[in-house]
Amino acid sequence: MPTLALRLPFPTTPRRAARGPLSLAAALTAAAVLLAACGPKEDDAAQQPPPPEVAVVVVAPATVKLTTELPGRLEASRVAQVRARAAGILQKRLFEEGSDVKAGQALFAIDPAPYQAALQSAQATLAQAQANLSQAAALARRYQPLVQANAVSQQEYANAVAAEQAAQAQVQAGHAAVKTARINLEYASVAAPISGRIGRALVTEGALVGQGEATQLAVVQQIDPLYINLTQSANEVLKLRQALQEGQLRRAPGAEAAQVKVLLDDGTPFDSTGKLLFSDLTVDQNTGQVSLRAELPNPQSLLLPGMYVRVQLELAEVPHAILLPQQAVTRGSHGDIAMVVAADGSVSPRPVKIAGAQGNHWIVTDGLAAGEQVLVEGLMKVAMGTKVVKPVPWQPGKPPAAAGSPGTSASSAASAAPKALASTAASR
Repeated sequence: MPTLALRLPFPTTPRRAARGPLSLAAALTAAAVLLAACGPKEDDAAQQPPPPEVAVVVVAPATVKLTTELPGRLEASRVAQVRARAAGILQKRLFEEGSDVKAGQALFAIDPAPYQAALQSAQATLAQAQANLSQAAALARRYQPLVQANAVSQQEYANAVAAEQAAQAQVQAGHAAVKTARINLEYASVAAPISGRIGRALVTEGALVGQGEATQLAVVQQIDPLYINLTQSANEVLKLRQALQEGQLRRAPGAEAAQVKVLLDDGTPFDSTGKLLFSDLTVDQNTGQVSLRAELPNPQSLLLPGMYVRVQLELAEVPHAILLPQQAVTRGSHGDIAMVVAADGSVSPRPVKIAGAQGNHWIVTDGLAAGEQVLVEGLMKVAMGTKVVKPVPWQPGKPPAAAGSPGTSASSAASAAPKALASTAASR
């Protein structure tokens, strides 16, 4: 039986050769699928930004001095009006306006001629009285032995003794008249009543002064030291006293003569430190303020009477208090809030109690514990929805670094890998 040969439509050897291109395409497809499956996860991880940095301070309780800042006005410690106590024509001004003068220094000269003449007349009257006294005394001494011998009558002796006594009285009156005339002559030279700085002259040479009244010639003010007149709300004084009684505050050492620090208009502190002298016991009915007075040394005469200043006054201490920068506390009608950063980076609000201020810081007495981190800068990042932050130490005047944006190279490479493999497969 003849054998039939069956021919296949295609040879068997090319089938094995065709497996190469099919296997490469399958490998490319599998790689693309694998990268497509892994790509979104890598992109999501790369697109998540790191936690933003916020500036924080670490809570550290300590004893804080309660400082009150009050407005004040400077006043000369002594003010004296220079007046003419002798009537006459002003002849000369003996000082430089605006200069410092000493007590007893001659300032003005009034025409002394009338007072010199009055002094000479008083001296002459005194000399005449002294002569009369000598004559009366001699007569009384001569009559004394004669009356014992009955050579003169008792009446004549008594008259002689009375004449002597009258002469003595005239001598005493003469001495008083001379002294008065000499004082009036001294008044012709107007002297400074106190040491201090003298202002401008209120009269000029040639003016008639002291006629009927003591004419004011100038004003001398003592500006070292200066007085500071302060006003404080009566409610603040009452709250302070209540807090001291309840033990929330304690009186600072030496509070009876508390030191005061003066701030000028530009905010710079004055070199010298003053002390509180007294606090008035009466409240002003119109303003509800209590008056206080402090004394401030002014050795260089830098400050002048009438200037307005701000005074920092320390009267009490707050034990176990916390100083927080003012921007770290949000104050509102419902209370004061501080943002606390936990160890895991989460931020939560915390109500706090404020007892006062010290410079640019609030004095917190309740609501925070030692070692906690309080957010100072970066609150806007939390308000935008950030739930976890990275705390960094707060440095005044230096904001925290912005949150680092994720790098685009890794995500771009991950998203471009499938496209690159596909283009390679197409080229092949």
